[in-house]
Amino acid sequence: MLWIGGILAIGLLIVVHEAGHFVVARWCKMRVDTFSIGFGPGIFKRKRGDTEFQLAPIPFGGYVAIAGMNVGDEVDRDDLHAYPNRPVWQRFLTIFAGPGTNYLFAALIAFGLYSVTGIPSGATEYWTVSAVSEGFDAAGKLEPGDRVVAIDGEKVYARLDGKEHTDLPAVIDAHGENAIEVTVLRAGEPVTVSVLPKLDNTISEKNGGPRYRLGVAIAGVPDVTERVDVGIGGAAKRAVIYPVAQTALIIDHLGDLISGDAGLDSLGGPVKIVSATKQAFDRGWIWVLQLLMFLNVSLGLINLLPLPALDGGRLVFLGYEMATRRRANPKVEATVHMVGVMALLVLMVLVTWNDIATVF
Repeated sequence: MLWIGGILAIGLLIVVHEAGHFVVARWCKMRVDTFSIGFGPGIFKRKRGDTEFQLAPIPFGGYVAIAGMNVGDEVDRDDLHAYPNRPVWQRFLTIFAGPGTNYLFAALIAFGLYSVTGIPSGATEYWTVSAVSEGFDAAGKLEPGDRVVAIDGEKVYARLDGKEHTDLPAVIDAHGENAIEVTVLRAGEPVTVSVLPKLDNTISEKNGGPRYRLGVAIAGVPDVTERVDVGIGGAAKRAVIYPVAQTALIIDHLGDLISGDAGLDSLGGPVKIVSATKQAFDRGWIWVLQLLMFLNVSLGLINLLPLPALDGGRLVFLGYEMATRRRANPKVEATVHMVGVMALLVLMVLVTWNDIATVF
C-alpha cells in the first residue's frame, strides 16, 4: 500500500504543476482543451466548459493542452483565445506558472509544517545515507534513508548539542581498506553490516592523498524529534527561505554532476521517488511533508532549466520575443523542442534503469 502512496505523491506534484499552468491560462483568457493527469488514453473523463479533464493510465506525468500552444499548430488569427494570439507577457506567465506553483506549494507546506511542529533544533544531526553507488561493497548492504548511528560500536553524529561531532569521511579514511562495522537505524530497527571501503583515485588526485569511500552519499539530517517552536512569523520567514535555500543546494549538486564530482547514480527518477516516499511513510508524516517540500522545489527548478521541451526552454524563446519584439522562427523552435523531447526520453530511460538497479 505504501507504494501506492509514492505514486499518489508523484500525482500530487503533477496536479500542482499543471494546475498552475491551467489557472493562469484561464486567467489570461486562453482556451484549455485538456487537463490530463497521466499519459495515454483517458480512462476517466469529464467535460467542464471548454476543458476536458481526464485521468490517464501512465501516472508519471501529465499535461495541460492549451489551444494553439504546440509550435506548428494551425491557429486562426482571429481566435483571441488561442495561445499564440495572446500578449507575450501572458504567455510567459502561463508557462512560468507551472514551476512557480511548485515553489509556492513547497513554501505553503513548509509554513504549515513549521507552524504546527516548529523546526528541527539542529542540536542533534545524524549522518544519513541519501544514495548508494553501484560497484561498492555498500551496495545491497546500505540503503537510502539509513541513519548511521555507530561505527565499530562507537556512536557517531554529524552534530551533537549544536556542535560538529564526527567527521565521517575522516573516520572512513582512517580504516583504509579494512572492513568497517556500520550500524544504521532502518525503519526504526538497528542493522549492523560490515562494509569494505574502496580507494577512490579521483578523490586522491583532487586532495593530494589517499581517500577511501564507502560508496554512499551522506548528509547531516536533523533529528525531527527535537523541534523548536518559532511562532507564526518565524514559520512564515523560514517557509520563504526554504525554497531558495533548497534551490541553491540542488544547483550545487547539478554543478557536481557536470564537473564529475558526483556520479549519475545520485540522480533519481519516478522509481526512486516512489521508493523514497515509501520510506518517508515508514518514518512518519513529518518526513512525508518534508519530502513533498523537496520534490516540489526539485520539479519546479528542473522545469525552469533553459533546456528544450522544458518550461525553461519555452521561456527562453518567449524572452527572445520580449527582447526583440519578434517571434522566433516556428520551424526552428519546433525542431529544438523535438530534439529536447527525444533527449529527455533517453535520459528518463537511463535514470529509470539506474533507479531500478539501485532500488532493487
